[in-house]
Amino acid sequence: MALPVYADPLERLWYYTYHVICVAIFVFLISPILIVMPLSFNAEPYFTFTQKMLTFDPEGYSLRWYDLLLTHGMVAPDAPRDSSWWEDVWANAAWVKAAKNSVIIGFWSTIVATVLGTLAALGLSRSEMPYRRLIMAVLISPMIVPIIIIATGLFFFYSNPCSMLGFECGRLTSTYTGVVLAHATLGIPFVIITVTATLIGFDQSLSRAAASLGASPSRTFFKVVLPLILPGVISGALFAFVTSFDEVVAVLFIAGPDQQTIPRQMWNGIREAISPAILSVATILVLISIALLATVELLRRRSERIRGVTPQ
Repeated sequence: MALPVYADPLERLWYYTYHVICVAIFVFLISPILIVMPLSFNAEPYFTFTQKMLTFDPEGYSLRWYDLLLTHGMVAPDAPRDSSWWEDVWANAAWVKAAKNSVIIGFWSTIVATVLGTLAALGLSRSEMPYRRLIMAVLISPMIVPIIIIATGLFFFYSNPCSMLGFECGRLTSTYTGVVLAHATLGIPFVIITVTATLIGFDQSLSRAAASLGASPSRTFFKVVLPLILPGVISGALFAFVTSFDEVVAVLFIAGPDQQTIPRQMWNGIREAISPAILSVATILVLISIALLATVELLRRRSERIRGVTPQ
């Protein structure tokens, strides 16, 4: 908002001070990203800016660490880069395997979290539902409870999930199913919150009108409710996917060697052999996050237009 012409000196001072504070906070939050991205192009195996980088010497910049994301773990990284080389990348490159696992686990955990979170939000949006606040608090508790506690509990539970029923069954640790369910557990609260916020502006008279015209509850949901709350559902799904894609603590406790994800691969790289390739992965993840956040913002604006709210 522009400063009014009739503002007194104190208001003008606060106006400029407020903008300085906002810029300082923005720089404080964005500075780690601004440092990581150029360092990922460092030609030297260092995590600091070299003299050539500071003087913008082209020899100080390289794509070697992005290339390492493809060649690390390959059987024949120096072979000619033909179709066989790319097959080797797809089958054996460690970072590519981690990326495939992250996408697969993120996709299925997002599906589970979106379905369960949407159903929970629909139930919590009904005024006749008893103990709504208590149930809501329990369902969003994974956002509040430290992740290390949740991961520990999931590990002991998944080690023998049928023990509480008095019989033995297969464990879920070191399996894709276990990792997917763990990530879905962490993503459900985000879906519940976003879908519940969307349902606040939903006109319940539309559902009653559909019912009065003979539509079944399922038909009412898919034909009336879902199209109107779809931006909120997709936003929640994107948040659930980002949560899964970024999770490392639960993976450390539950996943096995075959379920290495990108965050765990980065963790292993920092712990075992520090390599600037980690900065390359971080840069790629930042770009993916920006794209997802932009998508969420577009969906938010679309939802406001559908509900007749003018975006600010």
